[in-house]
Amino acid sequence: MTNITIFLGPPGAGKGTQAEKLSETFKLPHISTGVMLRDHVENETELGLIAKDILNKGNLVSDDLVTAMLIERIGKPDCDNGAILDGFPRTIAQAESLEIDDLKIKNVILFEVNEEELVKRMLDRGREDDTEESIKVRFEVYKKETAPLVDYYSNKGVLNSVNAFGEIDDIFNEISKFMKL
Repeated sequence: MTNITIFLGPPGAGKGTQAEKLSETFKLPHISTGVMLRDHVENETELGLIAKDILNKGNLVSDDLVTAMLIERIGKPDCDNGAILDGFPRTIAQAESLEIDDLKIKNVILFEVNEEELVKRMLDRGREDDTEESIKVRFEVYKKETAPLVDYYSNKGVLNSVNAFGEIDDIFNEISKFMKL
């Protein structure tokens, strides 16, 4: 059985930064569904070819396809001791798709942030897709689609919250406590 840690929080909350540090420290793969999807498409795997066709038509890749890729990835030997998921699940339906016998959701780390500070942080990082308007839209999508996962995982007794503002090392130390449970 593979123990999974899920990082949950809005865009720009620092999930990727912390996942990389924790992955190195705890020797667990950091699995980003966006990176995983691009790798499948780039390597023209069977699932990647299906995804490429869908994306080329301007459509979103279905939850079923992303879940199939994710479960395949978690089945690799480097995940035997666990993995950190970044960017999945984003919806209750995706969370339910992870409820299979070979997986155990050990931890869900909620990156708590103040929206105003988050917008400022994302604008300061200077990425082209980080405009005040696009950030607010992403935050609204997060609140509508992903925020319900807070109650979902809280009811399962696996949700732990961290203040995602502050020094990277302080946030890392706080998350590390939950990783050792």
